[in-house]
Amino acid sequence: MNVLKIENLVKIYYSPFLRKKTYGLRRLNLEVKEGEIFGLLGPNGAGKTTTLKTIVGILKPTSGRIKLFESYNIERKKSLLGFLPENPYFYRHLTGYELLLFYSKIFKEKKSRKEIYSLLDRVGVKNAAHKKIGNYSKGMLQRIGLAQAIINDPAFVILDEPMSGLDPIGRKEIKDLIFQLKQSGKTILFSSHILPDVEEICERVGILMNGKIVSIGNLTEVLKETVSSIDIGVRGFYNIKILSKFGAILRQGDIVYIRVNSEKKKDAVIKNVVDNGGSIVTIESRKKTLEDHFMEMIREKR
Repeated sequence: MNVLKIENLVKIYYSPFLRKKTYGLRRLNLEVKEGEIFGLLGPNGAGKTTTLKTIVGILKPTSGRIKLFESYNIERKKSLLGFLPENPYFYRHLTGYELLLFYSKIFKEKKSRKEIYSLLDRVGVKNAAHKKIGNYSKGMLQRIGLAQAIINDPAFVILDEPMSGLDPIGRKEIKDLIFQLKQSGKTILFSSHILPDVEEICERVGILMNGKIVSIGNLTEVLKETVSSIDIGVRGFYNIKILSKFGAILRQGDIVYIRVNSEKKKDAVIKNVVDNGGSIVTIESRKKTLEDHFMEMIREKR
């Protein structure tokens, strides 16, 4: 089952004063399957935040339709959603504990003191439970924001840059929490600019540019196990001028490394080295990463 289906979604921002219109989304089509972690990628201004805000109803689309849990009446399905915006703003005078209590009341599911402390502990801010939100750091705000996004035990969790402002330890903890949400049967859609994190936790990704999806699919399909480059370690042959014709050169001690971008160049380097009395120390292929694919899409679509 598709938890989310977006059909030909268009969002136009009008500026009456300047008498101009700007397209946020251009006939966007997207599906998110039940139980998956889907990553939405794109450069600044691509339409990621517009897409997420339109799904949760903060923005109204100009045209097109959104289907949540097999229903086009998304108002009836909002109780099944949890949302963390990119730059969450909370009541600064409330403590972390009071904030979660407040949000639990909004969903008419007042949580017990024990349940709230458990959730605070789960996102790593239990020690700041009685500290005012106004004194929270950026990373702490992200954590308490994630807590409010799952306070209602939603089936579909939407996260806009959930690891923004977190240090490596914090990112690891949030990634672990996202995995836990998936294991408990949740569906997660999130946008992020931290591509290695996306590659690590997502099953499917979509790349958004200028309001349109330009690439989508399972990571294995998107990357296709393509070799990005081949590093060859050489000893006993130092004609740098010749080797530099094949690729970039790096010297470490008595070993020279040549990075080439094709099997043909690799074979040529090996032949040249062996014919001149040198030896091959290492040959290491570097697979195409999500970051490589992302940059290729950016260059192609500009």
